[in-house]
Amino acid sequence: MKTRIASSFARQSMMQTFGAMLDDVSKGHVTISAPILPGSRQQQGFAHAALTFGIGDSAAGYAALTTIPEDQEVVTAEIKINLIAPATGERLIAKGRVIKPGRRLIVVTSEVFALQDGSDTLVAILQGTMVPVNL
Repeated sequence: MKTRIASSFARQSMMQTFGAMLDDVSKGHVTISAPILPGSRQQQGFAHAALTFGIGDSAAGYAALTTIPEDQEVVTAEIKINLIAPATGERLIAKGRVIKPGRRLIVVTSEVFALQDGSDTLVAILQGTMVPVNL
């Protein structure tokens, strides 16, 4: 399972652009983190919502991927984000998990935290639906 997720993650050029790392993989759970680089900030200096959304969506999608057969992938059918606090700090950490697995639809969520000076702050919550597709 971990090899499958790591191999797929390595093919995501957007995650490479963000400098994102795959931190943890277990059945129904995936953690991805990314530095808040100068090129991924918005006009007020916070991490841009695109970075928050990108790693949150990927963490949720990979959590879903851990629950389906090897001959399938997942795609995001829909996902929403609630931005709760400014994403300030050194890194963002997205913790994705499966709420309800299924053969046709997988309900997922992610919580994204900003890490600053050793403490983390919840900055966003995502909830969505992943759809298994055959390879």
